[in-house]
Amino acid sequence: MTSNAWTRWPSHEALGRAGITPPRRLLAWVVRLLVLGMLLGGIFSSSRAHGWNTLVGVGVVLVAAALGWSFFRTTLQHRLWPSLATVLLLVAVAVPAQSAGFRLLALVAWCGCVVISLERLPLAAALPVVAPALGLYAAVNNDSPLTTVITGVALVLGGYTLRLDAEARGGAQRLLAQERAARTAEAESAALAERARIAREIHDVLAHSLSAQLVHLEAARLLIERGAEREQILDRVVAARGMARDGLEETRQALSALRGELTPLEEFLTRLVGTAAAAEVAVTGERRPLTAEASQAVRRVAQEALTNVRKHAPGAAVRLRLDYGEHQVTLDVRDSGGPPGELAGAGAGYGLLGMRERAELLGGSLEAGPGEEGFVVTLRVPA
Repeated sequence: MTSNAWTRWPSHEALGRAGITPPRRLLAWVVRLLVLGMLLGGIFSSSRAHGWNTLVGVGVVLVAAALGWSFFRTTLQHRLWPSLATVLLLVAVAVPAQSAGFRLLALVAWCGCVVISLERLPLAAALPVVAPALGLYAAVNNDSPLTTVITGVALVLGGYTLRLDAEARGGAQRLLAQERAARTAEAESAALAERARIAREIHDVLAHSLSAQLVHLEAARLLIERGAEREQILDRVVAARGMARDGLEETRQALSALRGELTPLEEFLTRLVGTAAAAEVAVTGERRPLTAEASQAVRRVAQEALTNVRKHAPGAAVRLRLDYGEHQVTLDVRDSGGPPGELAGAGAGYGLLGMRERAELLGGSLEAGPGEEGFVVTLRVPA
């Protein structure tokens, strides 16, 4: 046993009442009341119970009860010297009871001091209590020396066993408190992650959509100042209106995603490519539900990739393939290339940089670059 084990207090959880089941508390109170009744009954039924002797016996019981309660309070607060003084007084007050002829009362007090000292005090501090208590017990006990030794060993083992039991209960209470703290931290972390996801959705949908509209409206303003033709101005206004309409639709989709009302991913991709003859969607692998974050990442990248095709290669054939792998889902968007459109220089749509960041947050990756014919965007996210 290490020196720390000799000087260490039982934990506050071990000394307190937390974690004690109601049946066990009831049993403890029943035992206390039985011991108190037995002591008082022994006092009044004794042949020495008359006059001052009776008062001494009852007084010892009351003082012992008060000292026991004080000992439990001071040990709970880990106050060493008050605890030692209290329990040593408890050993001492049993001496008048023995002198008055109430041997049973004295024996119970000394045995109790041995048990509660080993249970609630540091082991090194319990020894100055255990030694005199057992010595007084052995001096007045009428049993044989062997029986007295066995009883003393049993008291020591009983007190230490109660200590171990209390420490185990205290350890369970600490683990429970740590688990509750971990659950609280996990809930707070989940709330923060959800807020971050909502922030990304708002940024991806509104910030980019509004910035694209500003580009077209600013262009329309410059055309008006330069006296451009009506058709040129109208084209910019119509383009801004289209961006606003697309942004509104995507905002609705984002809100549906936040509510958990997402349409099936395959259905979404089919709607996204529309009825264009030059676009096709293929789904391979075993289809299964994806997490909201993974599903949103696939949807956003598909939207961005098709928007880039319409901007940079309008009329190009598009092949969109969604593959459900064993541990990940892969979205591959390829176009056949073509001449750039009028909006090739506009800052509309969702940036591939933002989509790459979204994929990396999920532990995935996004690759975008020229392919054999046109442009290729490949997203991989764990699923």
